Amino acid sequence: MNTPFFPGFAVHRVALGDAVIHAEVGGSGPPLLLLHGYPQTHVAWHRIAPELARHFTVVAPDLRGYGDSTGPAGDPLHIHHCKRTLAADKRALMRALGFERFAVMGHDRGARVGYRLCLDSPEAVSCFTSLTVVPTEEMWKRAGMAFGLKAFHWYLFAQPFDLPERMLAADPSYYLDWTLRNMVQKVDAVAPEALAEYHRAFAKASVRHAMVEDYRAAASIDLQHDRDDLVAGRRIACPVQVLWSASLTAKPDPAEIWQTWADQVEGGTVDCGHLMAEEAPDEVLARVLPFLRRHA
Repeated sequence: MNTPFFPGFAVHRVALGDAVIHAEVGGSGPPLLLLHGYPQTHVAWHRIAPELARHFTVVAPDLRGYGDSTGPAGDPLHIHHCKRTLAADKRALMRALGFERFAVMGHDRGARVGYRLCLDSPEAVSCFTSLTVVPTEEMWKRAGMAFGLKAFHWYLFAQPFDLPERMLAADPSYYLDWTLRNMVQKVDAVAPEALAEYHRAFAKASVRHAMVEDYRAAASIDLQHDRDDLVAGRRIACPVQVLWSASLTAKPDPAEIWQTWADQVEGGTVDCGHLMAEEAPDEVLARVLPFLRRHA
């Protein structure tokens, strides 16, 4: 079965214990895992995946609970939706597809899953590209008024069940549109057909719950996992590339921050907002392809 967003890709549904992961796979060459962010699905990669598939075997899944992937409801410790669990999902997914070692590119929540995969399964990851993200421990340490006003959902979604879920259920369509507009510099950055897919997914209460649990984990168990790594001196051994918005002028910049966590770091800015792969696909490709082709 081919899909309109990823011509020539095949749809896979892979059962992994308590989750079923929906993924699209296409192209040829070294394997490359693409991990999307909030509040999107794997469709977030539709503007760059076809070009990447000319060089790599591209695997673009929905995170557990997002899009058309499924998973259990939240648990008191948020283990079901922590990045360690989501990273284990993706390790198992790639093994099920026949890939023991692969490159990873993640955006937003997907980048958090990606760096956890690097730390927990270093033998599996050849290189890692992070779009817009620094580690969760670093994000909370540097969060201030400006961050809280712009990214208020980090605080809202960390609240106990089921306050955020009830608030999102009041008008999910309006909330999703408002959120995506707040993330971009270019008002038409999200293609209408992609927006329709995001709305289809976000309309499901189970998807909204998974997203909220993802953020609850980021304010609790994910943070503890990061701190445990820092105390133990664990670092990311594979090459790391980080790209961030040119509008971000705070110091230290994301590349400097990642040097605390990784042995080999490079990166730079892209002239766009948060949704890089949709807002500036050509510039993103120009940055990531040389890196991935060197290290994947």
